[in-house]
Order: sequence, then C-alpha cells, then structure tokens
Amino acid sequence: MNVTVAATQMSCSWDWEENITKAEGIIRDAAAAGAQIVLPQEMFAHHFFAFMDWKSEYFKFAEPVDGPTVSRMRKVAKDNNVVIPVNFFEKANNAYYNTTAVVDADGEVLGIYRKTHIPGGPPGCFEKIYTSYGDTGFKVFDTAYGRIGTAICWDQWFPESARIMCLMGAEILLYPTGIGSDCHEHWETVMRGHAGANVTPLVASNRVGYEKGDLGETTFWGQAFIAGPRAEILQRGDKTSDTFMTHSFDLEAIREMRADWGVFRDRRPDAYGPLLTLDGSTPPLRAP
Repeated sequence: MNVTVAATQMSCSWDWEENITKAEGIIRDAAAAGAQIVLPQEMFAHHFFAFMDWKSEYFKFAEPVDGPTVSRMRKVAKDNNVVIPVNFFEKANNAYYNTTAVVDADGEVLGIYRKTHIPGGPPGCFEKIYTSYGDTGFKVFDTAYGRIGTAICWDQWFPESARIMCLMGAEILLYPTGIGSDCHEHWETVMRGHAGANVTPLVASNRVGYEKGDLGETTFWGQAFIAGPRAEILQRGDKTSDTFMTHSFDLEAIREMRADWGVFRDRRPDAYGPLLTLDGSTPPLRAP
C-alpha cells in the first residue's frame, strides 16, 4: 500500500480566521499534489501564547472537540479526501489540554490524543500554566490510509513515545510542533532516531515566523521534514516559507523491512523495568 504524506509549516497571527484560512489553503494544495495524510503544525489556529505570556484571558482560545477549529478541518478533510491530525487548545469542562483530534478522510473524528509531556514553566515557556498533562495515553488510529500514531511537540524528545506508538502498530509517526531556538539540529536528530530505531517513517511539521508577547519572543525555525524508516531525511522545508512537502511510502515494503531488522523481535520488556521509575531503580530480571 503506497501512502503519500505531507509535512507543513506556516506563520501565525492573532487572527483565527486568517490562520485557519491559510492552513486550509496549504492542506488543499498538498492534497492537489497527491498527499493523503496532511499534518498541520502545533496550535496552527493561534498565536503561540504559551511561549510568550501568562494571562488568564488566553483561556478564551480553548475549544471543545466539536468547536470551530476541528469542525472546519473536518470539512477540509472530507472535501479533499485527506486525513488531518488537527492540533488545538482543548477545553473539556474545567480542564484544558493540548490535544490532537485525528480526522479521517471522510471527515469523521476517529479520536483524540492529549499531549503527555508538558514542557517548561516560567521563564521561557508557560505551557504548564494553560494545559494539564494528557490523560489519554499514547494512541494509534486506523485511518483510510493506514495506522498512524501522533504525539505532540515536547513528546518528540522522549523515545518511549515513539516506541509505544510503534508497538501499538503505528505505520507512520506524526509530530505537530511549535519550536524555535538554537537547538534545531538536536531536534531533528532526535526524531530521526525515532524513525530509525523503529524502522518507521516520521513526519514533523513546525511553525515559521516571529511571535512576541509581554514575557517572551520566539523566531520559529520551520524546517518541517519527512524522515524515512532508515532515519534518512527525504524532504525538508526552509526556515521561513509557508509551504508543504510530500513523500510517498510503500507501507508493505517497510513492514517487511521492519520485521527483517528484528528490532521488535529482539526486545526484552522484562529488562526495561527502570523505565517505569524516575530514579532508574532496577527490579529483578526473569529469564527470557
């Protein structure tokens, strides 16, 4: 089964309609170029206030799953017959999350994933002020174009995230991202490692442009990319453009390659107990 994926990148303003219209245009263009799964970046509908400010007024940007952002993307997905993992600021009663709703090619929402790892804290990143730790656990979704796993930004620094999704059968890993600083090479290298270690393609979308608040400012570096199952960079964006890039994968051939490598066959879950602790305590092993 051949599947064509698209990574995207774009700048964002404080205007929801402007951002959502720009994202819609990029998704439509990617679909016209043959993309079947199109990944927008993290929080693409808004200015990225979580890096910039600590203001209670920004909670007004939060939406339920059936709010305007996901609803608009459902129509785009259906009209263009594409899968769209839609990242948004979720309000669920009195809880707030950084959430991705996976919209299938028929416009139906297959489910949600809430960001597991929440970064930072004052100064520099205020995401913990606005969102709780996700409670969904890692998820995979059976879409019209294969089983995908999607995590969110800071999750990408944790190899456990990618490995769990692949253990659950993910055939493609997708990471919507909003990040900019001086660690681009580190960021890309870590995610290429996830692709190579799991012999699984990976798509990372990122923001571009300069955004400023009262307490911080960031120039997002873009350079969204698509990595292959050997960790090779197949497509990469530039640092400034509103754009997309595509690549096609033969999932059946990659499935065979993954089995042949044996990285899942040779796992030793009985030896991985320290991963379940913060201090690396080692429980006794049992014989394989």
